[in-house]
Amino acid sequence: PTSTDNSSTSITLPPWLHDGLPIPKLIALDLDYTLWPFYSDIHIATPVRPAPYSGHASVTDRNGEAFALYPDTPHILHLISSLPPSRGIRLAVASKSPVGDLCREMLRLLRLPAGPPAGLSGGGDERSRDGKGRKTVDVFDGGLEIYEGSKLRHFDVICKRTGIPFHEMLFFDDERPNREVEQLGVTMRLVEDGLTWAELEKGIHQWRGNRGL
Repeated sequence: PTSTDNSSTSITLPPWLHDGLPIPKLIALDLDYTLWPFYSDIHIATPVRPAPYSGHASVTDRNGEAFALYPDTPHILHLISSLPPSRGIRLAVASKSPVGDLCREMLRLLRLPAGPPAGLSGGGDERSRDGKGRKTVDVFDGGLEIYEGSKLRHFDVICKRTGIPFHEMLFFDDERPNREVEQLGVTMRLVEDGLTWAELEKGIHQWRGNRGL
């Protein structure tokens, strides 16, 4: 699938979602240069607010600079969080950013596309109460672990909170040292240019390969 705007019609169901093979029970995401293309603790001059005329797809900082998620990311989060319970995948954040409060504020301000993803039925509520797309923060039902230190700790907390075993988790991150989480049984997909539809599919296949599928 490709995404070029905030309309639900830009989303089609990826093959891995309906090929009958297992999928992860939880997908965890790093933030800086995975979910969005900037360093949250370096590039943003607080405070931030929704960018005018952006439909809450971007925010601006004190200097008027605009910040948004990677292009495919809102649509990916929208699809995953809209899956029916039988194919449900929980979402979590595992980030070392030292500015957790700012990151949470960014996730509250940035919105996902409104309406159900094309071709998907039986999913959950895709709109917020005000009729707009959901706040990005609301789709991370597996928790927001945003603090410095080894991500082994982040995943230990996520595992205890959700009850999902490490081997049922898929993690996307842009920093190679964070592959240490693989010693827990987590599958990590190293990304270079953020989370895209192609990287998501590769991550699913990598997770399946680690399970001998």
